[in-house]
Amino acid sequence: MNSNQNKDPRRRRLSIDGVSPRPSRSGGSIGFDKPGSSRPESRKLDDFGRSEGFTARNSSNVLIDIPKRPKFDTPESKKRGLFGRRKHGRLDSFDKKKRRKRRLKIAAVLILILVTLFGFLMAKGYINLRKIFAGGGSAAALEENVDPSKLRVEGDGRINILVLGRGGLGHEGPDLTDTIILVSIDPISKKAGLVSIPRDLYVSVPGEGSMKINSVYYTGKAEVLNHTSERGKAVEKRAQASGFNLVEKTVEDVLGVPVHYHVMVDFSGFKEAINTVGGVDINVPQAVYENMRIDGRNYTLNVKPGPHHFQGFEALAYSRSRHTSSRGDFDRAERQRLMIVALKDKILSLSTFSNPAKLSKLSDQFGNHVQTNFSTGDITKLYELVKTIKSSKVRSIGLSDPPNDFVTTAYMNGLSIVLPTAGLNNYDAIRYYIRTVLRDSYLNMENARIVILNGSGRPGLARDKAHELRSYGYWVVKEDNAPANLDYPKTTIIDMKHGDKKYTRHYLEKRFGVQATDNVSDPALKAYDADFVIILGNGNS
Repeated sequence: MNSNQNKDPRRRRLSIDGVSPRPSRSGGSIGFDKPGSSRPESRKLDDFGRSEGFTARNSSNVLIDIPKRPKFDTPESKKRGLFGRRKHGRLDSFDKKKRRKRRLKIAAVLILILVTLFGFLMAKGYINLRKIFAGGGSAAALEENVDPSKLRVEGDGRINILVLGRGGLGHEGPDLTDTIILVSIDPISKKAGLVSIPRDLYVSVPGEGSMKINSVYYTGKAEVLNHTSERGKAVEKRAQASGFNLVEKTVEDVLGVPVHYHVMVDFSGFKEAINTVGGVDINVPQAVYENMRIDGRNYTLNVKPGPHHFQGFEALAYSRSRHTSSRGDFDRAERQRLMIVALKDKILSLSTFSNPAKLSKLSDQFGNHVQTNFSTGDITKLYELVKTIKSSKVRSIGLSDPPNDFVTTAYMNGLSIVLPTAGLNNYDAIRYYIRTVLRDSYLNMENARIVILNGSGRPGLARDKAHELRSYGYWVVKEDNAPANLDYPKTTIIDMKHGDKKYTRHYLEKRFGVQATDNVSDPALKAYDADFVIILGNGNS
């Protein structure tokens, strides 16, 4: 080949992404330059030959022409086919396989991109959710067909979640929980109840003295922080756990039901949650107008009765407004319950938990504003359960809502407080009411008929025990004296249905500390139309 041919611009060296054909060091087969090589024949991606083809070297380092690719709209191209081969007017099998491989490669790349994007969002959401849902709480009722032995006390047949709202960093009293709501879910009847506890309820906390209930979390947290000079995430975590433990025990004492989980949200987290789902809609029952100082600025809240769409900031203002309401904190608590139901409806309507982008955004924004002892597994089960509960089946419960007004306002040493109408620290009426309206799911499902007979000889014992059992949700149909011809040294539980109502049987055995029997020793007991007959013995307290 002459020098003029070597200068022909059509015969440039082939280079793809900086990799050029070249002779191997042995002078034999074609080799490739490494990217970044200083060899003069190295070229960039656009260093092709002429537009209709390109050139490369053979094993003797001589430039050779690569035939021009045919245009697809010419008669010749139609004869020769897409890759220049023809077999009986159709592409041969080699060309078909090549095209199929090319399509598969393109499809694989697209799938990889989609899977990578979806996987990133899900993994990112999962990591953030693991940070939020650290675990620690438990509710046997989240399981289907739960083993009765897993139920410790009456009330474990429900899922009870203590929701706390605090100001958070940048607010006065950042650890004061001005919002305290117990969310109680019946997984069998698919119903729920929201119980608001007034933030000014004056309570006695063992070992800590008396205080407003909104200070209990702060007090439990300070108990740890004040007894160590160390600081850091580990100490903060222990302090938070102490605060949650103290406030849970206090709420259990007031309401008389167990607390299985807790969730604490600060103001910023609440606003972001509302904004992320695009706001919430509430049918406002009463007008609310108030000039208030919130989030560091002056704001006038003006909400008229009727349908209203709330974005985050206005939702926070509506949930915190109280000064112009006729019942103050009690009206505010009712608005907070309305907001929780509205947020639940919006989240479910958007299928947030099945949308990875929304899940990722929610978990990002919640990460530093929410603390809970839910695990990721339990929160997933709860979500599936909540989807089945209609808003019409969510009951709003206030302790001051007539005719069930169990608390009242008062002053103590110049301090405005809320206390039970029955007297300071007397929660009997509150417990009775809450246990009956939030009846244990399994007691409610079995609805066993119970007869209590007094075999102790102590007058009034059957009546007192009947009242106690009713306060836990049992259906006591009769209390009477036991047959005089029998001696009852200890309490006996007779299961007249022989285990058909296993949950009620388990609860009764736990409460009285004895094993039930299927043996009916006295024929007279069969006359009672009951599922269980309880004979109180001499040793019964």
